Order: sequence, then structure tokens, then C-alpha cells
Amino acid sequence: MRLGVPDSCPSRLGTDSWGCGLSALYFKDPVSLDCDHNFCRACITQCWEGFDTDVSCPECGKLFPQRNLRLNRQLRNIVEAARELRLKSGREPEPERLCEKHKEPLKLFCKEDEIPICLVCDRSKEHRDHTVIPAEEAAEEFKVGNDQMLFLQPDKALGNSTSPSIRVSLSPRQLLSQPAVEWNEGLQIVSEFQQLRWFLEEQERLLLAQLEKLDQEIEKIQNENATKLSKEISRLSELISEMEGKCQKPVTNVTLDPDTAHPELVLSEDWKSVRRGDTRQDLPKNLERFDSERCVLGWEGFTSGRHYWEVEVVAGRCWAVGVARESVGRKGQISRSPEGGIWAVGQWWGGHFQALTSPETLLPLSRAPSRIRVCLDCDRGQVTFIDAGDETPIFTFPPGSVPGERIQPWLQVLGPGSGLRLCP
Repeated sequence: MRLGVPDSCPSRLGTDSWGCGLSALYFKDPVSLDCDHNFCRACITQCWEGFDTDVSCPECGKLFPQRNLRLNRQLRNIVEAARELRLKSGREPEPERLCEKHKEPLKLFCKEDEIPICLVCDRSKEHRDHTVIPAEEAAEEFKVGNDQMLFLQPDKALGNSTSPSIRVSLSPRQLLSQPAVEWNEGLQIVSEFQQLRWFLEEQERLLLAQLEKLDQEIEKIQNENATKLSKEISRLSELISEMEGKCQKPVTNVTLDPDTAHPELVLSEDWKSVRRGDTRQDLPKNLERFDSERCVLGWEGFTSGRHYWEVEVVAGRCWAVGVARESVGRKGQISRSPEGGIWAVGQWWGGHFQALTSPETLLPLSRAPSRIRVCLDCDRGQVTFIDAGDETPIFTFPPGSVPGERIQPWLQVLGPGSGLRLCP
């Protein structure tokens, strides 16, 4: 169904109707349809009254499933500029036109160049050898002449040598057939066209400048993001290389020191496994032994280089794995934290997996790992824990955390029946 638009709408009156200075009708609040035809918002709304869907363009008949009116800002600006020029031309008395170059009245007419000039122009080299007559005589000649076309060149008339030249062809009889129309009125029409063209060129220049600025901003953001991404890739590459280097190191042969084991801890014959027993053993009360905390140290100690070993959770849900400095406290209650000389992770009552920091740090793991790799870098003073099952990092005590003294493996078994084993 093709709808009709009111006859008063400028879209029904041709291309002059948006207000170029030649028509009294202008678009009001111009909008564009999806087919790029333009209408007044009120006119097209009236045209579509009673229709919510399946509306059509009154110009081309194209159907649209829904209303979609886009404000045409560029056309609105053109209409406003043209309306202002038209109103100004209708309300104000016609000012005497002046030469753009010399600011003198245009009282003469150059026949060779077919443009009005001032007295100073007449004496210049440009018009010295030309035939020049008073402007009034030129108008009289056109009145009594035949239908020869008059070419007005606004670029020359307005003294604008940089803008592209355009010609407006007008019949002398059309221009001067009415007594109220004079030569300056013809120039006024040309001037309005010229000003409108300059306005459009200025709008185009501004839009292009905005687009260029936007492109520069987008390019800047892209470069900044690319730089950040490159740095992050480099950092991750270094981390991967470091981890690969650690994985390529030979596994440290770690065993447990029975002289440090708490009396309730039972060690295997090869000193690789430890579990919590049911009773307290009668063992020598030497200085190296833990008497309150159910802990045991590794036999080996490290002061330099990189080392790693893996610990498997054999049974139970209450245990801890890590390293301790050789001078860690052995008697009475001890602080299971870096301040107490212990760097470890573990699982406590309720299944919570934590890093033994001060205060303790709850680790966001979906499950506690069953096999943990302990990576000790004595030179950097750093300890890293990795899930040996899927190579996922668990927690890292940052560089400088571990002091430069002899560091030993450290295990703790708390829950009844819990056990840990050093992997071969």
C-alpha cells in the first residue's frame, strides 16, 4: 500500500523546496527514511497515521516493517542557513554592493569579463584595456537587447579567486521583466547561492576534520593496546621459559629426617613417606625434634640454585607442604607463616585449601591437588607451588620472601590417618 504525503510538504515541490532562496516553503524538522528519501517529520507522521507496521515511502513506495525516522541534521542545517538568508533578504533594505578587493561601490560594468567593478578596478592593469560602462547603462542594454543569456560569475563578482568558478544562466527578460527586479537583485540571488555553497563546503571541511581526528584517536588507542598486549605477551613468554627451565631441572632426591619427626609421625623405611600414627612413640628428646607440632623436615638442605620436588597426598584431608629455614622453632607452638620461618600451602578442616601467610590466604581452587610440586629458587628467595597433575600454578611467595640461609623441605600431617609421600 502506497501512502500519500500532504501537498504542502516541501518534498512534493521539487529540489528547490528546502529553502535555497527561491521558494517560500522549507522542510520542518527533516527526517530520512531507510530508502534515503526526506520528509518533514510532521508530514510523514500524518501520512502514516493509523499504521504501526508495514508503512511505505510516499516517494518510491518501498515497504518498511516498522517506523524508522532518522533526523537529517545536514539537511536541517542547510534549511536553516537558507531560511536565514531568505529572511535577511526580505526584511533588510538591499545594501550597496562593494568590491571585495577595494571596498568601493560597484558602479561600473566590464563587458569583457561580464562582471561589475569599482572605480579602482577600472584603473587597474586587469581592466585598463577593457570596455567599461556604467552599471545603469549595462542594465538598459540588457533590457532592450534580445534573448542573449547573461552569465553571472559570482567568483569574480565577489572577488573570490580561490573558490571553484560556477555560472548561473539567467535570461535578461526573466531577470529584468519586472520593474522591481534590478541588477543588484540578480547579484543577490547569486550571492545567496554562493554563500550556501560556502556553507556546505565549510560543513564538509568540519566533518572531514572530525573524521580525521577520530581516525587518529582510534589509531592511538589501537597502538596503545598493541603495546600493552606485546608487553603482556613478553611477560608471559618469560614466565613460560622460566617454568620450562625449572621443569627441565633434574628432580631433587629429597628424603625425610627422622631426628626431626614429631613422636606421633611414622616414617617409612626409605624415609620417603610419613603418616600420623595412633599413639605417641617413645623417641629420643633431641633438640632437632618437633615436640608440639606434627611436622618433619627433609634431610637435605639448600642454600643456592634452583630445586624442586613433588609430594603426593596419600590419605587424609588435613596436611601442609612447603619449606622451612633450618633455624625454624622446634619446641612448643610455632608460627606456620613466613614470619615463623615456614613457607607452605595446605588443606585444613572443612576442605579449605590455603596458603600459610599471615593472615592465611584462601586459595580459589575447585579441589585440593593430589600431587604438589614445590619449586625453590634460593638465589631469588622465592617458592612456587604447582599442581603437578595439570601444571596449574597454585601460589607463589614473591622473590625475596625466603631469607638467604639453609632451607629444608617441610611437611605437616594433622588429621588421623593422613599421610604424605615424597615422589621418586
